[in-house]
Amino acid sequence: MKIYKISTMVLGGLMLASCSDIDEQIYSGGAFSKEQSQDIVNAIPTRVEATFNGMFTFMGNPAQNYETRFSSQRADDFGFIMMALSQDFEGADMIGADNGYNWFSAACEYSSRTPSYANPYIRYVTPYTLIGMVKDILATIPEDTEDASLINMKAQAKTLRAYSYLSLAPYFQGSYETSKDKPCVPVLSDTVDVTNNPRATVEQVYNVIVEDLTWAIDHLDETRSSKAYVNANVAYGLRARAYLAMGKGAEAAADAEKAMQGYEPASIAEVSVPTFCDMEEHNWIWAIDITDDQANYFPYATAPSWLSSLCGDGYGAACGTTAMINKLLWDKIPATDVRKGWWIDENLHSPNWADLTWGTAKGDEIANLVLDDGSKVELPPYTNIKFGMKSGVGSTLNNNDWPLMRVEEMILIQAEGYAISGNEAKAKEILTNFVKTYRDPNYTIPSGRTLRDEIWFQRRVELWGEGFAVSDARRLNKPIVRFHGPNTTNYADAFQFNIAADDGWLNMRFPQSEKDNNSAIVDNTEGSLPVAGQNPNLRDGVTD
Repeated sequence: MKIYKISTMVLGGLMLASCSDIDEQIYSGGAFSKEQSQDIVNAIPTRVEATFNGMFTFMGNPAQNYETRFSSQRADDFGFIMMALSQDFEGADMIGADNGYNWFSAACEYSSRTPSYANPYIRYVTPYTLIGMVKDILATIPEDTEDASLINMKAQAKTLRAYSYLSLAPYFQGSYETSKDKPCVPVLSDTVDVTNNPRATVEQVYNVIVEDLTWAIDHLDETRSSKAYVNANVAYGLRARAYLAMGKGAEAAADAEKAMQGYEPASIAEVSVPTFCDMEEHNWIWAIDITDDQANYFPYATAPSWLSSLCGDGYGAACGTTAMINKLLWDKIPATDVRKGWWIDENLHSPNWADLTWGTAKGDEIANLVLDDGSKVELPPYTNIKFGMKSGVGSTLNNNDWPLMRVEEMILIQAEGYAISGNEAKAKEILTNFVKTYRDPNYTIPSGRTLRDEIWFQRRVELWGEGFAVSDARRLNKPIVRFHGPNTTNYADAFQFNIAADDGWLNMRFPQSEKDNNSAIVDNTEGSLPVAGQNPNLRDGVTD
């Protein structure tokens, strides 16, 4: 996939503007008239295509948000992948180190609600930049076009817009069930005044999401040039996510079934070694394609740097900041489940890396390997080895692709959708078949949890590290439970607290620059910064 820098994507006066925050950041100018848009389509279609391709490149590009505005490099400025990591570090299951090298410490401690901080700024600007790019792509395509390629671009662009709003909505307000009439985030319509654009309600935002995805589904098929782009499977999968959030279980299950057509879950053998790093893995439906050029922009500050313990040039293995699983969750995974080996245990053992070597170290010896060049330190217990290295163990090329959607997620959505809609027998059948066939041959649904809590448990294990932790907890109206009292978790003391499901601190705050430039923004103000040790008696129904 070719990289198109934003600066070379501008078509004459075509500005890729979105909200006022973004206008001030990088773009200026005005939108094309209909006549000018048609001239572009007729005269330089290859440039329209370049701009279209640039939307997908943008999703994983480093240094396109914070650095562009503030001329300051940050090791956590890498778009939607950074957002996913922040959202999981704010959850209960993915632990980051409490040291000066952890660029996600703001998420771990929940100071990410401070409106002047870079973390919330990047997480807000990233989706709105993409929404602005979509808006202007759509402005260049005539409404009455019959050109199949332009219709396909339009459908893919609408899908990306829906994905962007899905990346915002769960974090700025409570669940659809409890808060559908409450303010969420601004919607960028064609006629909106970005300097006076109030927050739409949760229901209004999801209506926009479903409308975009329904149009896209009507105009897409299964074809595309690579998994980095969008097809009907992706649009169905995103609408399944939206319907699940809206409590429309039957609709979510139906869309999930369509999304998974043509895809098979990874087998037990396939996930019994570190993987989840290449978009060509057959169970991936949609991905961010990380090129070598992107990986080399900040060689040490990419997704593998934080998630892969096998990275030879990155913060994780070099500085002891590779993500760990909370012992509370790991203890609940049966020994017969292959996923137990996605993390090393308290004795630094996992069967999943038994045949891997890093220099002279093999298997469990890798945990204690220390390299003289400082690129590898000892790994602590419960460090994850779920994510392999696309370019090999110890590689300094951190070009791992990022999974945006996997068939396994769709199966779990399908199961939950049936459970919500009252067909628990079908939900149990789907869940049992998946886990027993692809993860744990000895699996039976345990009696100690509700069915929906069991499905949530499976999501927490299966999708760990992929960005679903907080959105799932919010959708299910669940607390963030990191510890059960003294000596029950491996969280650092500073990050060891629980947050009630209705705590207003769970709602993100708007960046200061957006509040300065959009006079209609009324920010979230409820709650307060968590303190160590708070709410030790909260339980979530899974790690109890």
